[in-house]
Amino acid sequence: MKNTLRWGWLLVLTAQWAMAQQPMLEQLHHQFKTHTTQALQEKLFVHTDQSVYISGERLWFRLFYVDGSLHRPLDVSRVAYLELLDKDQKAVVQTKVTLDSSRGMGSVFLPTSLLSGHYTLRAYTQWMKITSPEFLFEKTITLINPFRRLGLPLPSDSLAYEAQFFPEGGHLVTGLPAKVAFSVVNRKTGRGVDCRGTLLGPANDTLARFTTLKFGIGTFTFTPTGNTPYRVLLTDPAGRTITRPLPAAAPTGYTMQTTDTGDGFLRINVATNVPGASAVYLIGHTRQLVKVSDGQPILGNKAQFLVRKSSLGEGISHLTLFDAEGQPLCERLYGKRPQATLSLRLTPEKAQYTTRDKVTLDLTASSPTGSPLSADASVSVYKIDSLFSGNEVSLPDYLWLTSDLRGTVESPDYYLTQTGPEADAALDNLLLTHGWRRFSWETVLRPKPVDKMQAPEHRGQVVHGRVTDARTGAPAPNVFTYLSIPGKSIQLFSSRSDRQGRVRFELPTFYGTNDLVLQTANGDSLLRVDIVNPYTETAATSRLPVLDLPNMPGESVQQRSLAMQVQNSYANAYANPPRPPNTDSTTFYGKPDERYLLDTYTRFTVLEEVLSEYVPGVLVRRSGSHFTLRVGNLPYRQPFDEQPLILLDGVPVYDVDRLMAFSPLKIKSLDVVTRRYLLGYASIPGIISFKTYKGDLAGFQLDPRAVVMDYDGLQARREFYAPSYTTPILAASRRPDFRNLLYWNPSVTTGPQGKTNLSFYTSDQEGRYLIEVHALTPTGQASTTRQLITIESPIK
Repeated sequence: MKNTLRWGWLLVLTAQWAMAQQPMLEQLHHQFKTHTTQALQEKLFVHTDQSVYISGERLWFRLFYVDGSLHRPLDVSRVAYLELLDKDQKAVVQTKVTLDSSRGMGSVFLPTSLLSGHYTLRAYTQWMKITSPEFLFEKTITLINPFRRLGLPLPSDSLAYEAQFFPEGGHLVTGLPAKVAFSVVNRKTGRGVDCRGTLLGPANDTLARFTTLKFGIGTFTFTPTGNTPYRVLLTDPAGRTITRPLPAAAPTGYTMQTTDTGDGFLRINVATNVPGASAVYLIGHTRQLVKVSDGQPILGNKAQFLVRKSSLGEGISHLTLFDAEGQPLCERLYGKRPQATLSLRLTPEKAQYTTRDKVTLDLTASSPTGSPLSADASVSVYKIDSLFSGNEVSLPDYLWLTSDLRGTVESPDYYLTQTGPEADAALDNLLLTHGWRRFSWETVLRPKPVDKMQAPEHRGQVVHGRVTDARTGAPAPNVFTYLSIPGKSIQLFSSRSDRQGRVRFELPTFYGTNDLVLQTANGDSLLRVDIVNPYTETAATSRLPVLDLPNMPGESVQQRSLAMQVQNSYANAYANPPRPPNTDSTTFYGKPDERYLLDTYTRFTVLEEVLSEYVPGVLVRRSGSHFTLRVGNLPYRQPFDEQPLILLDGVPVYDVDRLMAFSPLKIKSLDVVTRRYLLGYASIPGIISFKTYKGDLAGFQLDPRAVVMDYDGLQARREFYAPSYTTPILAASRRPDFRNLLYWNPSVTTGPQGKTNLSFYTSDQEGRYLIEVHALTPTGQASTTRQLITIESPIK
């Protein structure tokens, strides 16, 4: 009762003082709200069919695309970029995927040219790439190439530990008490190392002793003095030691120490030795939603905040202290375990099956109270062997924890599911060492102007380019450019360069690989145009562990390799080829005013005769050996004074003489637009469009100043193939079925009743198989469930 009255009285005094400080808090609130309005937070989670592959296999994936605050399905960006990076940060596989209704799906083939090792699977949108590379999704994939020498392993007794120290709030300050979190990681394995630690003073005197608590992470407290250098001696279980210096203490500053009072509050003690410090402010937000706003006067170089834990949202909250001028001083994270809001239940008909047997599963999605929920899920069923790592990150783990923290989180499921004093302390240690990555207050307090050129790809794929002066390399502003995709379907796009010489083209229906032709209007020889690499050039943030080659189970590798070769030999003929979606094949200018199929007319061998004889909409003029073409301006019956836009298979042609020397026998059709046409920023005085029979320019030599690039568009959808043994004859087929991946469905919906039914057939491979399901509801509730089934031969 006394404690309740004391805290209540302190809260009243705090509220009264904060009311007098409203202007500063309102200013911080306004700046934060402006930032969150302009800086949309996106999250991508990638579910792969498994995490260990043999080269020659196909990796299947499903992307969950949500907003960073409420984890609800998002429909802003329409393109995701996925790539596989090796240990040298080199992209060995890259692809672009359509995001449709917050989901994306596809597959990539893992070529036999790749070396054995761990790879980083990275996925992001253009908006994520622009705002911060730390927003990008990263996941470790293991690849084993049985056709190449595995290489020499590192010595097993090599000592390669990385130790880092993180003062709570960000800094050590002379004369102020501090809590210091530390993390010790084995660089070879990427896992935490249990250690004993000793804090040593300048005379090698022992100031504190401590140990790690969980996953190589722990804390200790002490008060630094003067310019004293401090060292930490760390000893691993084998008795090996390393020594690391502690960060230097600043002469003046602020510190914060957060403790759980045990009665529903967090106590944040603020200490400072800054002369004249008058007040501090506290802003706490959970996933960009402000939950705490308070101010306190500094009395005796100290201040204290009491934060009701129930006021903070689930997941990770960000607590930041500001001085009287609104400048950030200290910050730390606080974690609140989310309550389960989505329950997934898998119900197979039986736990044990035979080879080539039918498996039927019931998948049910419900709330904790049993109410049915509609959920969007992806399902994978694959064989568990000695290559299986068992360290898959679940969808809730990523959304609630790892997506908001820097670095690799070991066993994230532990922090979200385990409870008790040790688990609470371990979660707090994790948040002290891994740090926030969603944004920095620098971008909030000093925002940059919105860059329209870098808007999210809301309509589809965007190709970025740059126009520069060919002589000086300086950006060339206000230049009209054309981007064309040669082919039977005319695709032409225009853009005008901004002050930095940047151009932007939206290509929403560009699938597969094709040539892109980028050039300036009128083919200006003094200008240079380039296509910008759409993939990020920043390094991955997670560190890849070394592949432990001596412990690689040879029998499992051999079995997987044999299965891969058999499947590629026998099953590829039955696999479904990739199919791009049906897109509008009409030309960008719609129905032309005149259209001519040249085979229906007398075929001339000179293009000038073709145009003069039966194309009234085109006026041919000749001056010596040079030609000019003009188009009549309907309805005035007068030709335009300017040259029309002349296209060959959709590519602008500015050298009329070269075009007139082109054989008309290679041209299938001719369209003429005898009116002014608006294409983006360009006002075009008519269009003359020639099409060859194959849409491949038929050997016509383009202007050497044009940039021609073999460019990958969006990935065409490939359906997962698995045989069906519906009859005894099919089941008795002698065609081998060595599938390790029995079932992959990236688009499963439970429906309004919260239920759905799945079925597939087992292969000839005996063993244990894992069913893995990741699911998300329209309101942002996420869950993952896993279940094992066993497959045995019917004849023993």
